[in-house]
Amino acid sequence: MCGAELHSLPEGVQRVAAVLQDKNHPHTPVMLADAARTAQQAADALGIAVGQIAKSIIFRRTEDDAAVLVITSGDRRVDEKKVAALVGKLGRADADFVKSKTGFTIGGVAPVGHAAPVVTLIDRELFRFDVVWAAAGHPHGVFQLRPQDLEGLTSAPVADVVKVD
Repeated sequence: MCGAELHSLPEGVQRVAAVLQDKNHPHTPVMLADAARTAQQAADALGIAVGQIAKSIIFRRTEDDAAVLVITSGDRRVDEKKVAALVGKLGRADADFVKSKTGFTIGGVAPVGHAAPVVTLIDRELFRFDVVWAAAGHPHGVFQLRPQDLEGLTSAPVADVVKVD
């Protein structure tokens, strides 16, 4: 992606694209015609399984007000108790908190390019797939990657963070 193409993208997508370019990631963000605020909407738009969506869930760590990002498979539900055991007691993160800590609106939170550092965990369930898609900083923006790429892009640990059905 060249500089001119970057300037036509929304600001959040520009930040994500810059990080991806910086880290030599082979895939640039794609803008979808319709919003993909949910994992199901994104999967439908891309024609893939909902589990292949690397959805971003933000929590507020109560001890220091840090944002905790859990990148989980779109067909799984985060187990808040498992996450808290790894990072500390959690509270709800409202839309204003998410925007102020990540720089992204809910429905477009990317795994990279945050406004401030965030505590990040990667759901091991994503590794069931060869290819996944993550939000790219805007409800219409997504980018392709392998689950292993998340480790390199975020330097975050892989953990068991989902509910067992």
